[in-house]
Parts: sequence; C-alpha cells; structure tokens
Amino acid sequence: MAVVLVARWVARDGEEERVLALLEQLAPASRAEPGCLLYQPCRDREDPRRFLIFEVYADENAFRAHGESEHFQRFVLDEAVPLLEGRDRSFYETVV
Repeated sequence: MAVVLVARWVARDGEEERVLALLEQLAPASRAEPGCLLYQPCRDREDPRRFLIFEVYADENAFRAHGESEHFQRFVLDEAVPLLEGRDRSFYETVV
C-alpha cells in the first residue's frame, strides 16, 4: 500500500506569494525522489493564502526519505513554516 499525505497550509497575511515561490521550488525536487509517485501542490481558488499539497509515496521508507531530504528541510522546515499561520497533515493508505 502506498502512503498518501494531504497537507494544508495557511500563509500569514502578506506571505502567500513567498509560500507559493517555495512550493514552486519544492515540487520538482520532491517529484524527482525515487519513491515519490505524486507531489501536487494546489492553491485555493478563493483564498490565495490557503494551499493544499497532495502527496503519494510508494511506501513508508519513501515517505521518510522525503522528510529527511535536503529540499524538504530547507524549503519546508527552514523557510516555509515560519511564513505559515497554520499547518495540518492527514495520512492515508491506498486501498486498491
């Protein structure tokens, strides 16, 4: 079964374009990871401060490798998280 993660971010007021720019750098690096099956950031159509990131990894090891990657550490933990008002994550497994 694949590991699915749905992350929701809310940028601080005035930081939404900086968060978008970070996601635009993070996505290609994440998609290039060997165990990444899908990495799709999305932006809310009505509230540009809200983002959804839909991620699918081949297995738990691939998911862990993503969190330990240099690009995740840099773009998410070091740069994006301080720009966020809120962040939550939901984990799923594929069923078929």
